Amino acid sequence: MTILVRRAGMEDLDGILAIERAGFGRWAWDRNLFAGYLSTCGPLFLVAESRRKVAGYSITWISRGPIRRRAELVSIAVDPAMQGKGVADALLAHTLSGLRRRGIHRLGLTVRVTNDRARAFYEKHGFRKVRRIPRYYEDGEDAFALRLDLPPQRR
Repeated sequence: MTILVRRAGMEDLDGILAIERAGFGRWAWDRNLFAGYLSTCGPLFLVAESRRKVAGYSITWISRGPIRRRAELVSIAVDPAMQGKGVADALLAHTLSGLRRRGIHRLGLTVRVTNDRARAFYEKHGFRKVRRIPRYYEDGEDAFALRLDLPPQRR
């Protein structure tokens, strides 16, 4: 199976929204929020495509502060039918490559404390727990803040 990772566009929103609803149910984000991320995150809003269908997406935001060496993985999700087939790995690899090219030194994210599958995925890729954030999510669940330090890209 071939997975193509590319920059997301407006034409991908229907596929992204289907994945979002399947994965997050009543907590799913809406079209307007994703459209906003398309403009603010640009080349770090990615889709993974398989057989000409959106199989997953990831959104990464770069800090706009005076030290632009940090980024946040806002969201990553995979079509339930495509889970376990390397889609999330491909999205994260492209994200990390793009961050290194931009000189970003740190990638952070938050994850539900009960989301064992996601936590295992991030730990496999070298993320480490920084702290627990009480009542982070709308339903009152706690989150873990995770961080990955990115070594500078060799030239």
